[in-house]
Amino acid sequence: MKHKTLLALALTFASSSVFAHNIKLEQAVPNVAVTSHGEILVQDNDTVYQAWDTQAMLGKVRVVQAIAGRSSSKEMNAPLMAAITAADFPAESYQTTTIINQDDAIWGTGSFVKSSAQDSKKEFPWSSMVLDEDGVVAKKWGLQAESSAILVQDKQGKVLFIKEGSLNESEIQQVLGLVKQSL
Repeated sequence: MKHKTLLALALTFASSSVFAHNIKLEQAVPNVAVTSHGEILVQDNDTVYQAWDTQAMLGKVRVVQAIAGRSSSKEMNAPLMAAITAADFPAESYQTTTIINQDDAIWGTGSFVKSSAQDSKKEFPWSSMVLDEDGVVAKKWGLQAESSAILVQDKQGKVLFIKEGSLNESEIQQVLGLVKQSL
């Protein structure tokens, strides 16, 4: 009896750490605004910032990549990002949104994270990129530190898929299928 109780307790804690976020399928993400830095825009080959909030993600099917400001977090789902680029979804109805948590960067690398985000925006100008200096999105959504979260949401903002950590090949195909189905 004691072993079963311990096992149930262990499984409860294990599952709660796997699903630490507070994002729910078939619902919109918790609303949050990023005012310290914000969305990166390119104007005259220079980058500028504007305030951003989750309402800006409505109207298009999206894959949202919320990542810590670390190269290891960016690499976690690089295969998915490459597959999305290769799929060449129509820009009028699809957009990738990358939210970079600069507050979750290795100490002393914040300026590198910022310049890397700006370079990425110039390389992929059709993507939406948000630099979150204070990590308000990760805090509001309850995301794991030093990680990468992938969400798929439809045009109305309903979450169709959520996973923290690296996606396997089957999950990458699932994400691509959900995007195609929702376009």
